Amino acid sequence: MRLGVEETLGALNAALGPGGPVWFKETRARHLRVRDFLAPRRALQARFGDDQVPERVVHAIVGLQGPGVAPVLSCAPTPAGLALQLRRSAVFERVLGAVAAYAAPTIPAAPGPRVVLHCPALRGSPCALRLSQLRAVLVADHLARALHAHRVSVRLVPAVRDPHMPTFLQQLRVDWPAASERAATEALRSRALAELTPARNAEALPPGALGRVCLKELVDERGRTTGYDPNLDSCLVTEDLLAVLAELQQAVQDWAEDSSLGLAAAPDAGADSCMVVHVVSCEEEFQQQKLDLLWWKLDDQAPLRQKHLVCGPVKVAGAPGTLTAPEYYELRHAQVCKASALKHDPAWMEIFRVLSVATIKFEMLSTAPQSQLLLALADSSISTKGTKSGTFVMYNCARLATLFESYKCSMEQGLYPTFPPVSSLDFSLLHDEGEWLLLFNSVLPFPDLLGHTAALPRTAPGLHITAHTEMVCKFLVQLSMDFSSYYNRVHILGEPRPHLFGQMFARLQLLRAVREVLHTGLAMLGLPPLSHI
Repeated sequence: MRLGVEETLGALNAALGPGGPVWFKETRARHLRVRDFLAPRRALQARFGDDQVPERVVHAIVGLQGPGVAPVLSCAPTPAGLALQLRRSAVFERVLGAVAAYAAPTIPAAPGPRVVLHCPALRGSPCALRLSQLRAVLVADHLARALHAHRVSVRLVPAVRDPHMPTFLQQLRVDWPAASERAATEALRSRALAELTPARNAEALPPGALGRVCLKELVDERGRTTGYDPNLDSCLVTEDLLAVLAELQQAVQDWAEDSSLGLAAAPDAGADSCMVVHVVSCEEEFQQQKLDLLWWKLDDQAPLRQKHLVCGPVKVAGAPGTLTAPEYYELRHAQVCKASALKHDPAWMEIFRVLSVATIKFEMLSTAPQSQLLLALADSSISTKGTKSGTFVMYNCARLATLFESYKCSMEQGLYPTFPPVSSLDFSLLHDEGEWLLLFNSVLPFPDLLGHTAALPRTAPGLHITAHTEMVCKFLVQLSMDFSSYYNRVHILGEPRPHLFGQMFARLQLLRAVREVLHTGLAMLGLPPLSHI
C-alpha cells in the first residue's frame, strides 16, 4: 500500500487521544529543514493543559505503524510544539520504488455516484461565448476529467450543436460530445400545457413560446432553505427550453454504458442515484434556477439532487468593451508566436497552440471558480520566466524531457551505464533539501490532491456546490517552481565516474517521479507534455 499524507495525519491525531485534529504537514523549506509535521504548542495546551505531552503518547507516536502511515524517525517537544521528522531515506525508498502508485489517483473500492455535468454555455456559438462562460466550460471539462480519473460515471450535457463549436473546443483541448439527435419533448410539452397559467392582460407570447408556468409554490417550498432566488415567480416555457429539459431528462433516464471505462450504469438507476451539477457563469444562474424548478414541475422523476457550481465574473484589466472567447484565444496565440518569433518551422506551430491553451487554462483555472477572476492581457503573461503561468509549467516539463533525453544519448555513447533496477538504488544519497521538498510536497501528496479535485459534496445542504478546480493548476505551478530551483542549483548528470553514478541514478529516479506526476497533472487539464520549447 502506498504511503499517504492523510493516512499519516490521521494516525498522528489518533495517537494524541480523543479530540479534534491537531497535527499539520509542513510545506515551507525552512521548516522542513527541522521537521515534517508539527502539533502546535497552543493546540497541545488546549488538549493536555499546561502539562507536557505524556511520555507514553510521544513513545506511541515514534512507533506509529499502519496502512499508509509513513515511518517516523523522531518526535520531540520544541518551542513551536511537538515536532516530528520522518525516516526520510525509508520514505524515498517506498515512494520512488512504486512511482506509478503516486502518479495516479486512488481508485475507490466502490463506484461513486453518477454525475451529470451540465454546462449551458455550450448551447451557443463560439463568437457569442463570453469570458465568464469560457471559464465555466473549462471548469466543467477539468472537473469531468478529474471525475473520470476516479472512475466516476459522468454524462456531459449538452451535446454541442453549433457547427463551429466542436472546432473551437478542439482548439482549447476541451473534450465534449457533439450532438447526434434531439431528445423527444412530447411528454414534457403535454405536461407543460397542463400546467400553463392563464395569460395576464392578454400577454402576447413570443414565437416558439407555449405560455407561462407558475413556479411560486416550488420557490416557497425549496427556495427559503436551498438558496433559490425568492423573486422567481414564473417561467416562460418555450420549445427551446423544453429541448434543454428533454436532453437533461434523457441523460438521467438512459444512462448509457461508458465504453471508454468499461463501466455500466448503476443498478439503482433511479432519480435519487445521480447528481446533476449545473456549471454556470454568474450571469446564467438566475435562468438556470428557473430551469431546475421547471424540471421538477414537469417531471416526477427529476433528480432530487441538482446543484449549481457558479463561476464568478471575469474582469479584463485595462480592456475596453467585451472580449469574446475566440478573440481571447487569438490574442494569446499571437502573443505566444510573437515571443517565439525566431522559430518559424511548421513543427513549432502545434507547440505554439499548446502553449496558448496552457496559458488560457492556467489563467482561467488557477483561481477558485466561485471567485472573481481578473485577467491581465499583457505579453508578460506568456513568458517562460514568469513563475505563475502555464507557459512556465510547460517550459519545465520540456526541461525534464530534455534531461532524460540527454541521459539516454550519453548512455548510448557509453558515458553512463544503463539504468539499474530501482530496488538496487541507494536513496540515502538523496540528502539535498530540494530533493525532500520535491518528494514531500509534490510526489507524496499528489494522489490526495487528485481526490480533493474530484470531490463533490453530494449530500451538502443548499443549492450551491463548491469544487476545488484550482488545486491542480496551483500544484503544478508550485511543483515547477520547486523543480526549477533544484534543477538550476544541482547538476543532475555529473561526470561519468563510477563513484558518482549511485547519486545520479537516485536523483534521476526522483525526477522520473516528478515527471510522471507532472504529466498526470497536465492530463487532468487536457494538456499534452512537451518535449521541447
